[in-house]
Amino acid sequence: MDKRAIIISKIDQIKDELITLGKTIHQNPELAFNEYNAVENITTMLIKYGFTIEKGKGQLETAFKAEYNGKGEGPVVAFLAEYDALPEIGHGCGHNLIATMAVGAAIGLREVINDIDGKIVVLGTPAEEGGGGKILMLEEGYFDDIDYALMMHPCVNNMIARGGLATIGIKIEYYGKSVHSAYPEGGINALQAVIQTFNMIDQFRALFPLKTNISGIITNGGKASNIIPDYASCEFTLRADTVKDLKIVEGYIDHIVESIENLIGVKSNLEKSMVYTERYPNRCIDERLKKNIAQFGVDMKYPDPDMKYGSSDIGNVSLKVPTIHSYIKIADKGVNSHSMDFTKASNSSRAYEEIIKATKAMALTGFDILTDENLRENINKEFINTVPKYV
Repeated sequence: MDKRAIIISKIDQIKDELITLGKTIHQNPELAFNEYNAVENITTMLIKYGFTIEKGKGQLETAFKAEYNGKGEGPVVAFLAEYDALPEIGHGCGHNLIATMAVGAAIGLREVINDIDGKIVVLGTPAEEGGGGKILMLEEGYFDDIDYALMMHPCVNNMIARGGLATIGIKIEYYGKSVHSAYPEGGINALQAVIQTFNMIDQFRALFPLKTNISGIITNGGKASNIIPDYASCEFTLRADTVKDLKIVEGYIDHIVESIENLIGVKSNLEKSMVYTERYPNRCIDERLKKNIAQFGVDMKYPDPDMKYGSSDIGNVSLKVPTIHSYIKIADKGVNSHSMDFTKASNSSRAYEEIIKATKAMALTGFDILTDENLRENINKEFINTVPKYV
């Protein structure tokens, strides 16, 4: 039996274990940075198949790194596992399936790695849903020895090479002076500063780079209508095509806040979240995944040019190493991610049937990367020529 057939056979052998893992994570949803049970269940299975585990390095208690070495020095291929849930709806983004695919691909590839130079890694990445776990892991050095990063996400399409927008969250607080509204001239109206922030952002929109989007809410507008508020606050989410464009918009926001301080007399406090960068999926890897998964009856498509993108911390990883974040269809169009319908879909027999196919394709793609020097050269060349170096 050739090595590719051995990989496929191994994944078939552990199919029931993988489905049990996916169901267990799904039935015990845990929010960002609190995925202790998920990590325990995932790493227990990896230990069973010979992987060595490092848990909770640095500031991330629910991150882990699982490793299995080949016969000698060589490329390091990482399969990325997500496992955090969403508030109220649980695994409405299907992260239980992402973890299952990463574990299955690693165990399948491990079956032949003793005859291959290189290393298999599973990186457990917590808190994708707003916590930026992968960004923190990059800072902690988890990716320093990784050469290639692969993951797949459940979706309503079979898709490769989908991008993502750069994004940042901004919180603005204004501090004024409170007086009774019968004598407004003695006060400094913090709420007026918030209102003018929204107005001035609207005035500047025509200068923002294309594909830039800003949405915001007032989080505190005062305590009573007959009192001039001495405190008010607002929050915004900025999205842009690239981090470069995002920085331009950030500059406008900084200018707006400074101008409002001078105009109204308030003091401000401005806080910014970590930046989720735009995404650069490596097409060489994605095309090989497309070829590998086709043998299981799955036809991968490229995204519609007019498709609207969200944001994910996988973008930051794609700036560090050649990365894919492909999509496997587990539900029909009309079932929205981050919904109870998707929560149900992510624990369905259909979902598990499809992710087993995806698991095999990921493992075979990892095998190709480890054993095909020409493929690695093309992947690396694309990475060098495509991915910016500004972060």
